[in-house]
Amino acid sequence: MIHAGVGTGAGSDAYQAGYAAGKSAVERAGGKPEFVFVFASSFLRQEDVVRGVRDASGHAPLLGCSTAGEITNDGPTQRSVGVMAIRSDTLSFYSGMGRDIKQDAREAGRAAAREAQGKAAAGTPPASLRAFIMLPDVLTGNGADIVRGVSDVLGPHFPIVGGAAGDDFMFKKTYEYRDDEVVSGAIAGVGLAGDMTIGIGVRHGWVPIGMPMRVTKAQGAVLSELDGKPAISVYEDYFGARAEELRKEALARLAITYPLGLKIPEYPEEYLIRDPITVNDDGSITCAAEIPEGSEVRLMIGSKEKAVEAAEDAARHLMREFEIDRTRPAFVLIFNCIAREKLFAQKAGDEIRAVMNIIGPDVPLLGFYTYGEQAPLGGEVRNLEKCDPRFHNETVVLFGVGA
Repeated sequence: MIHAGVGTGAGSDAYQAGYAAGKSAVERAGGKPEFVFVFASSFLRQEDVVRGVRDASGHAPLLGCSTAGEITNDGPTQRSVGVMAIRSDTLSFYSGMGRDIKQDAREAGRAAAREAQGKAAAGTPPASLRAFIMLPDVLTGNGADIVRGVSDVLGPHFPIVGGAAGDDFMFKKTYEYRDDEVVSGAIAGVGLAGDMTIGIGVRHGWVPIGMPMRVTKAQGAVLSELDGKPAISVYEDYFGARAEELRKEALARLAITYPLGLKIPEYPEEYLIRDPITVNDDGSITCAAEIPEGSEVRLMIGSKEKAVEAAEDAARHLMREFEIDRTRPAFVLIFNCIAREKLFAQKAGDEIRAVMNIIGPDVPLLGFYTYGEQAPLGGEVRNLEKCDPRFHNETVVLFGVGA
């Protein structure tokens, strides 16, 4: 059996906010948990939040990070702490931490996965991981490389989900937690083992407009040329007189509804969304994740209506796995891009309610607004040969577990 409970806390006293959230989650889970997830606003002192949750949960193993906004069954919140406590006699949790992403992002991913896998193999009896949840810092390194590092260890078709830590839309410094540790520039991860059904939903809802363009010059997350012209030209062609504004301020607001879509050759109907963040003096654009040279991109367009439909589709896809196994999720984690929250503004709760209407209001839900999402393309987990974990932007990812 799996029992989960979610609690929240708020206020200027970070310890009390963490303690209140942890106490409520533990009570709703029905007793001392085997594991807790913690997502907290960066405005709160992180060490105090974690200490409060640890005290409230009986020092249960813990994983979490700072956020750009917290999400529970009640919808989005700000400047708060969200905790999920999980009790189970069928699930086991094996955590890992990879440090110094700035030095080598891929190796940090490998380190977190190796530690989790090693703990599982050393168990009595030895366990095989079924899924891996990752919470990386992508302000200091390439998010796609972190995912590759995890896949290097666990396998190219192993189910990986997660969200990049946030700092309340300041883009300065994020925090990652594991048990009593609170660090920055790291990936905190946990592998799940045991008898379980897992479901993943991944959707963005953005659709392509205009003609395809070839990336003729790029390095990492810096997109220099499209079809031999400065990358900014794609926005100049569409926005004309407003183009000069783009050179003076961050692209973030415009990218909320007009991001770039990276074509995936192996998946003709799929686009990986990439957020343009800033325009550089030479007309190049720095994006939130890498865009490989030689790839095809399109300008994408989105709307609140399409975003809600995408969240509903993600929830339906997740629930399909449980319907096949004739069971229900015991809990669901949600990793939702901060750009989607900015798109909805005061109506951000609409998207969360759409998810709850499909998974059911009684299913414990916890998550946060991220700086990037990790999940298999299309949410494939049943046919593992088609499970292809990637780094996403402006996407909603749902991860459910049931017995």
